[in-house]
Amino acid sequence: MQTSFLPFHIPDIGEDEIQAVVETLRSGWLTTGPKVRQFEEDFARYIGCRHAVALNSGTAALHLALEAVGIKAGDEVLVPTLTFAATAAVVLHLQAKPRLVDCRPETLNLDPDQIERAITAKTRAIIPVHISGLPCEMGRILEIAKAHNLRVIEDAAHALPARFQEQRVGTIGDITCFSFYATKTITTGEGGMATTENPEWAERMRIMGLHGISKDAWKRYTAEGSWYYEILSPGYKYNLTDLAAAIGIQQLKKCDQFWQARRRIAALYTEGFQDMPEITTPALAREGQHAWHLYILQLNLERLRISRNEFVELLKQYQIGTSVHFIPLHLHPYYRETFGYRPQDLPQASAAFERIVSLPLYPKMTEAQVQHVISAVREIVRQNRR
Repeated sequence: MQTSFLPFHIPDIGEDEIQAVVETLRSGWLTTGPKVRQFEEDFARYIGCRHAVALNSGTAALHLALEAVGIKAGDEVLVPTLTFAATAAVVLHLQAKPRLVDCRPETLNLDPDQIERAITAKTRAIIPVHISGLPCEMGRILEIAKAHNLRVIEDAAHALPARFQEQRVGTIGDITCFSFYATKTITTGEGGMATTENPEWAERMRIMGLHGISKDAWKRYTAEGSWYYEILSPGYKYNLTDLAAAIGIQQLKKCDQFWQARRRIAALYTEGFQDMPEITTPALAREGQHAWHLYILQLNLERLRISRNEFVELLKQYQIGTSVHFIPLHLHPYYRETFGYRPQDLPQASAAFERIVSLPLYPKMTEAQVQHVISAVREIVRQNRR
């Protein structure tokens, strides 16, 4: 029996990361510098893309990506309603309008059929979000985007390392945005990365990510640099630090190892729940590779006497932490009051929200802890069947 609380996530930080941070502290170079450039180069090599731009969050990456491809005030950007706040907030930061799109009930990812219905004369881009690390239907999405001359900015906060067919996520859309937040597959504490094949967009994101100052502003403080700089545009303070990049360089070396552990835990969960009609296990990647950032159960509430909220509370009694990914955007006060959304406007996401719960899933979990979660879920279901 689990005697201490099993949190939803614990980052896997080892001596390699600690030593890398100590070395960076001793180097005297703490903010954006050589470690950031190394992290960008290592990440681009790992993903297989031409350009990788390191930033201080996945949100910053999304914001700069939209700005780089030319999203302006009055434009519309298609955003899944089942996502985190940041995906739509960055659209609003540019005075553009997020048009919320429903999900597929089985995958929770953006529904391409609903994308086509949501396109208007003002639509300029689509932001597919690979929920839990399961790649969206990128073939269909790219076809739709091409037919309507739309940019595709992928929110891959969950999708390292994922593949659609044989292509690694990070090389598919126009720009792809990753997150290195504390709960992600690899972490820098806070951090993000934008990847693209387009050198102009990469350069624009670099400039706008550091106050809009002319190229290689960070070199002002090196022997090869100069005090002189030019402001090319009113940019943002979105740069990653060398301290964070030092952690990221070490984490990236373990990315495949972390993914193998996540995949193994996900397989144990799926096997443990396969004979239970009261719950639906996550969809598998039919064409590609699931990153397994999250393991999202869907409760078949018509077969249970408890709600999702009660299910979460019962798991707490077993010392198990959970989360819900996500409260759909159209259910939040801002989107209801600003754009007039009602729950029935996006029915699949509204229904999914009542059913979903994310179980603990991270490389440091032991098999005994995984089995404890399985046993707790099975017992709660057994006691609360209709």
